[in-house]
Amino acid sequence: MDGGVLSQEEINALLAGSGGDDTSAADDGETLSDEERDAIGEIANISMGTAATTLFSLVNRKVEISTPVVSIATWEDVIENYAKPCVFIRIGYTVGLDGSNILVLKEGDVKVITDLMMGGDGTNTDGELGELHLSAISEAMNQMMGSSATSLSSMLNKMIDISPPTADVVDLQTTTDGAEIDDFLKGKFVRITFKMEIGDLVDSTIMQLYPFSFARDMYNSIAKNMEIDIAGDEAAVNAAEAPKAEAPAPQPAPSQQPMMGQPMMGQPMMGQPMMGQPMMGYPDMSMMYQQPPVNVQQAQFQPLMMSDFNPIQQQENIDLIMDVPLEVTVELGRTSKSIKEILEFSPGTIIELNKIAGESIDVLVNGKYVAKGEVVVLEENFGIRITDIIKEQPK
Repeated sequence: MDGGVLSQEEINALLAGSGGDDTSAADDGETLSDEERDAIGEIANISMGTAATTLFSLVNRKVEISTPVVSIATWEDVIENYAKPCVFIRIGYTVGLDGSNILVLKEGDVKVITDLMMGGDGTNTDGELGELHLSAISEAMNQMMGSSATSLSSMLNKMIDISPPTADVVDLQTTTDGAEIDDFLKGKFVRITFKMEIGDLVDSTIMQLYPFSFARDMYNSIAKNMEIDIAGDEAAVNAAEAPKAEAPAPQPAPSQQPMMGQPMMGQPMMGQPMMGQPMMGYPDMSMMYQQPPVNVQQAQFQPLMMSDFNPIQQQENIDLIMDVPLEVTVELGRTSKSIKEILEFSPGTIIELNKIAGESIDVLVNGKYVAKGEVVVLEENFGIRITDIIKEQPK
């Protein structure tokens, strides 16, 4: 600066230095290029697609996860735009990728998923989240992200493995000072949002939060893999375009008159290419021949007549299986218990069944309900006296 007057170059430098968040973020490395955003979004799309298939097998409900949206966010953005409280599931990568990410689920979504995993209908969502919910959702995420890691292994062409996920309830309303959150969430980070639907029970949004270093590690891995593929394709093209040594000219063979109905040596048969010449549309498959058309006809069967059934022969056939053993089970009653109640069993615990005292008990043959009966004592053994044969199976 000379005499208090700024040159154009100095003015441009000052404007560039205060050009907003994008420029400062770029100086700090806290931004993503369009190529990085697209690659990370594609990786997340394939990973969560595989995870959705695994979640379907766990909850036995249709699971749909939408195309991801990749953005740059801060902790204040998460607090402002997400439900409170929520569940943070931390997934660490131990092989192939260096780092971790956080999957954020809403409290109500976790309750629905865990209830479905325990055999419920997804409506038992009363009460607060407990250790049982966190343990169940951690196991679900372990299987989901494990299958996702398998997809990443195929995509990045290297082994990917994760550590067992951990789940914690985070109250975004009180966790505003950043004291209880991961270090990378105290600045800018990569946020990937998905819309998740589970049947008619869940219509929600989930988030994945990546540190910039982890996001770039994934991008560099897939970019390196693409460079290898491109180099391999170029090598194959160069090899195909390389000039080949000319084969010696064949000596003329003595003329030979073909037999009636047979082609001359070296000439193609009808509908088939010559040896060494490619077919139209198959430039590299000189040995591929056209297949003759297949004659397809409808199957014809003779009608069955009543005279074809021989009662005597049927009785003989039944006699062949008369000594096949069947398992007979006497069922005193049934009940349903949650995992929490089963874990509380101890010697002396009384389990109430669905049968009233004195009511007939059920007799099952190979698991099929066939009769009712009452308990009797034969010398020192229990027995069952059949009181009723079930003719129609209950629906």
